Amino acid sequence: MTHSDSISDTNPSQHLTGEELQSNSVKNVTLESGLYVVATPIGNLRDITLRALDTLRAADMILAEDTRQTHKLLSAYDIKTPLSPYHDHNAAKRVPGVIKDLQAGKVVALVSDAGTPLVSDPGFNLVRAAVKAGIDVFPLPGPSAVLAGLVKSGLPSDRFMFAGFLPPKSGARKTSLEALTNVKATLIFFETGPRIAACLTDMHSVFGERDVVLTRELTKHYEEARHGDFETLMKSVKADKPRGELVVLVGPPSTSERWGEEDVISALNTQIPELGVKRASAEISAQCGWPKRDVYQLALKLK
Repeated sequence: MTHSDSISDTNPSQHLTGEELQSNSVKNVTLESGLYVVATPIGNLRDITLRALDTLRAADMILAEDTRQTHKLLSAYDIKTPLSPYHDHNAAKRVPGVIKDLQAGKVVALVSDAGTPLVSDPGFNLVRAAVKAGIDVFPLPGPSAVLAGLVKSGLPSDRFMFAGFLPPKSGARKTSLEALTNVKATLIFFETGPRIAACLTDMHSVFGERDVVLTRELTKHYEEARHGDFETLMKSVKADKPRGELVVLVGPPSTSERWGEEDVISALNTQIPELGVKRASAEISAQCGWPKRDVYQLALKLK
């Protein structure tokens, strides 16, 4: 996606001369009071914008999901701004105090451990409270594991949906996946290495046959992408278990017309005697536009 940035009269940090724009270290920036939502590197520390560095230096306080993690970034660029923890466990208590600081004219920068804040982290509640209080919120765009994974995957990018982390238990996970079955877009999830095999199994059961890509270590030395269908990748992760967090991308459903129930029943009656319930369900699911699980359940009723 391409966005056209316009220069705002309300933010002095954007009024830079040509010489300043070419400099690698624009300093002494004065910022308007408000909440600055700052994207930070997802791996490679050089994936940081000059504006982000200026903002982190000039802020009165940086709210960080994990101060130890953010301290590494600040140390790399010799930034001394005070750090304060803001995460899932203290967000409810912190928000009122932060809003008071903002109303008093403070400049507060919000960062996550990596990437763009508000994407699977508690920043949403703070931004919502700031907007409600009439406080200016300034987004500083930059790295995003969601977009980096989408670009690397090669899957359709004209329409995509980020669905975050799925529930850890299979039953709840399948329920969440079933709600996404008919979304005609590339689906993007976050998942952990220890849960990826079970997650792929449930996805296969619900979605049927689709293109799928696993990406990990994006922007880092061991950046990796595994491409294939669900069965191929289930074998891959069992043979070589990935570590850390992954971005899982599932291609959109087939554009072919979805079969009616009578057509599915007719195909099952024809193929079950020869192939058996499980294999017949899998093959018909790949053709009919139905999730494999639904075809299998219908096959069991016929049997």
